[in-house]
Amino acid sequence: MRRKTRTPPSPLPQRHGVDPVRLRLPATGSWATVREHLVERLSGAGDGTVDGMFDAGLIVAADGRPVAADAPYVPGMFVWFHRELPAEVPVPFPLEVVHRDEHIVVADKPHFLATTPRGGHVAETALARLRRELDLPTLTAAHRLDRLTAGLVLFTVRPEERGAYQTLFRDRRVRKEYEAVAPYDPALALPRTVRSRIVKERGVLTAREVPGEPNAESRVELLGHRPAEATAEGTGPLGRYRLVPATGQTHQLRVHMTALGVPILGDPLYPEVTGPAPAGDFRRPLQLLARVLEFTDPVTGTEHRFRSSRELTAWASYDRWAAGAPDGPRDGQ
Repeated sequence: MRRKTRTPPSPLPQRHGVDPVRLRLPATGSWATVREHLVERLSGAGDGTVDGMFDAGLIVAADGRPVAADAPYVPGMFVWFHRELPAEVPVPFPLEVVHRDEHIVVADKPHFLATTPRGGHVAETALARLRRELDLPTLTAAHRLDRLTAGLVLFTVRPEERGAYQTLFRDRRVRKEYEAVAPYDPALALPRTVRSRIVKERGVLTAREVPGEPNAESRVELLGHRPAEATAEGTGPLGRYRLVPATGQTHQLRVHMTALGVPILGDPLYPEVTGPAPAGDFRRPLQLLARVLEFTDPVTGTEHRFRSSRELTAWASYDRWAAGAPDGPRDGQ
């Protein structure tokens, strides 16, 4: 039986709450040196970038010592380095901690803040912020919310317990409840359960429904409706909806609401792609909120029920939402 290679601990500390990059050299290959492999593997970094990192001693081995550019290629060898952080516009909305104990942290994430480092969002993410603000370098995310969605996110404190909490989401033992603001259609019969098959292809911005066995299920309920305020866009009546997903396909709630003819307000992808907003443009946030997170703690056995205190801005005032006002504390149902 083949033994699994143990991954050594990182010899580099976090920087701005962000872990260093860890690479393991492939078991097979024709590279003579570590440099040859990394130049090929990190080809998108730009000419001279990898050589500059070697020259500055920024690429290190498991013992923390810099790896020389002419070091022989060793299959299975681990190397670490810090990526060059992208220029990021700070998300000017608070990240609130609603619960913290020795096992978990539950945060109420604002719109526009990514959950974990990815692409051009690295230090300006919920995970990196919490690591810095709470001085918890071992903090990790048990699941993720879309960057444009606000609401509750669960983080784990101890690396050895992360798997137990992630399993809750994998096995659908977490009850998640969302709220959304979208057009109101009096002809749409609610409540109802929507089931369909959703696919999301790599490199494609949007997910889509296709024929086949359903893999996505959402309960949609109407909580209330009211006429919209007069706007230049001529928006019609608005509804406030409770959305309860039984599954977790990418963009599931956004796809299902669009399929019902009531796409969520502020969605840049559905029903049609309008393109990303310019950096620093925090107007018209997607009116989708992860309101409730409920589960039995797999470590302590405690029954947890957490509730976001945010209010979706467009429901309180369409004009404030259009002007880019952040979601505030909820002042009632």
